[in-house]
Amino acid sequence: MNLKKRFRTALAETFELPKEILLDLPRVTLIGNLQLYVQNHRGIVEYADQVIRISVNGGELIIKGERLVIKNVFSEEIYIEGSILSLDYEV
Repeated sequence: MNLKKRFRTALAETFELPKEILLDLPRVTLIGNLQLYVQNHRGIVEYADQVIRISVNGGELIIKGERLVIKNVFSEEIYIEGSILSLDYEV
């Protein structure tokens, strides 16, 4: 881990701040297997009804399922609905 990242991690722990803010990490909220919120994303890489790939700092989130639909896209947040079968984080 580089010095800048260690400093940010220590700062987040010291002041009890969410690490995703200081470390520029994605925040993923899965509600059952029907809804998914991704915050702090970098954009959509692939979009189909069975797979959605989202760019995040340091890698990609791969969502696989059936009838996947992106309901909302904002500059830092994506809301997905459908039957979510798997969620992978690839570096």
